[in-house]
Amino acid sequence: MNPETPKDPGGPRGRALGALTQAIYYLDRGLAPRHKVRAFGTAAERIGELSDDELESLVSTNTLQDIAGIGISTGSVITDAVKCIPSGYLDDLDQKSLSEPTSGTALRNHLRGDLHVHTLWSDGGATLRAMAETAMALGHDYVAITDHSARLTIAHGLSEERLKDQLAEIAMLNMELAPFRILTGMEVDILSDGSLDLSDEALGGLDVVVASVHSKLRMDRQEMTRRMVRAIASPHVDVLGHCTGRMILGSGRPQSAFDSEIVFAACAQFDTAVELNCRPERRDPPTELLELARQWGCKFSIDTDAHAPGQMEWQNWGCDLLADMEVPPESVVNTWPATALLDWTNAHPVS
Repeated sequence: MNPETPKDPGGPRGRALGALTQAIYYLDRGLAPRHKVRAFGTAAERIGELSDDELESLVSTNTLQDIAGIGISTGSVITDAVKCIPSGYLDDLDQKSLSEPTSGTALRNHLRGDLHVHTLWSDGGATLRAMAETAMALGHDYVAITDHSARLTIAHGLSEERLKDQLAEIAMLNMELAPFRILTGMEVDILSDGSLDLSDEALGGLDVVVASVHSKLRMDRQEMTRRMVRAIASPHVDVLGHCTGRMILGSGRPQSAFDSEIVFAACAQFDTAVELNCRPERRDPPTELLELARQWGCKFSIDTDAHAPGQMEWQNWGCDLLADMEVPPESVVNTWPATALLDWTNAHPVS
């Protein structure tokens, strides 16, 4: 069963909605343009307004596309679902977006969770429940929900009050989904002076903290190094997120300048894991910096930085890369059981 496939899609409308959801999953997995994803979301909204009889009538009279928001591609997926026939469009999306691990298959089988995932609470595109259920379907034991902190207003970052509300939702879902576990967390902004965009009290109450630089990426090399090391030295920081800030797709963005020897030495000293961010437009850090981090004896976290359910399969790329570098599974913190992982996140040395 694919992670996105409904267990009981029901009648014609249910089947159509399930097929549209499946298309969205594949599109997200393939990092499709947002307008394509939105088109299938809009089609789902239109189908949700119809009864089974209305939908079957539109399909039988070939008038489905008369409804605003339903086009050729969405219409074909809906029609095939209503008629209970295989969808060539979905099969094509599946094949084009699928990327199975190769050299990293064994490492992928060791992974127990993902420590960098976003939801609708900040700039993600799916609910907390949807992301957790996808992680379960992928065979994970846990997932860390790490929405943005308040300073990143463009991503609708969480204030401490909103974070408390999110923690309450997580607590309720954990009772329902056990033994699977949703870990509390945040991708906290590293501010320009190296301080963190959340109080020590709030950070101390979270299971996993990913710290990332999102602003002033062109800062002077020496200042950026100081900035990052101060954050790494915080006993609350567990993972250094997408450390170079680079973008390798579209117009791109060069990586930030910092003294990588000092930064990775600090990660080793303060037992902060270096994230291998598997987003296709990031794939950060580059191989030469990962090799340097390995030489310093750093721990790693293979994360997707997923903003939608389909993106949670992106760990495959990171598994291949670290396997090729002969990084042992025990050096990857999200291969550990939740109890061991939380023992580690609670035991970082104080600077």
